[in-house]
Amino acid sequence: MIKEFCAENYTNIPQAIKAGAGRIELCDNLAVGGTTPSIGVIEEVLAFTSEKHVPVMTMIRPRSGNFVYNDIELKIMENDLIHAKNAGTDGVVFGCLTPENEVDEEALEMLLGNSEGLLTTFHMAFDELSKEEQFKTIDWFAKLGIDRILTHGGPLNTSIEDNLPHLKELIDYAAGRIIILPGGGINADNAERIAETLGINEVHGTKVVKF
Repeated sequence: MIKEFCAENYTNIPQAIKAGAGRIELCDNLAVGGTTPSIGVIEEVLAFTSEKHVPVMTMIRPRSGNFVYNDIELKIMENDLIHAKNAGTDGVVFGCLTPENEVDEEALEMLLGNSEGLLTTFHMAFDELSKEEQFKTIDWFAKLGIDRILTHGGPLNTSIEDNLPHLKELIDYAAGRIIILPGGGINADNAERIAETLGINEVHGTKVVKF
């Protein structure tokens, strides 16, 4: 099973990999859900993880708050993504919505256009979509070639345990066309059980390994 460790900057990455993290989601400002780390942090993390053969997914998010971005913010995201790609990141993590809480198609196409050759994860902005829209979005993302959707299966203030039925629905519906990556409330103690319950082999979290 791949345990994706959600890391704030470089600090805990060596311990996390030693404890069994098989992939890193690299962020800054986890207290607000994660924003783009600096290019200096990205470069140092990649220098370390490349020796350990552990892939890194870099967060592309210009600020805290909602996932509705204006043209300047999207330009920032585009530049950050290009810098992360040039630094050698294995993948990128992003999400963008319209004021109506639907996926911002134009913004997504721009980000994907700059992500060629990288792994891509659409992050928990997915959880802002209506349940009906979530199933349609899985179909669309699978066609676009997005690799993963990171989801809590419900609002972040709900328990991951309460969301397991909906997560299972999403996973069954995706049927291997795109990876549904559960996160938020998964830790080293419950990761194996949740993965077994959902029939998956990837989990995500800040406490998904113990060190």
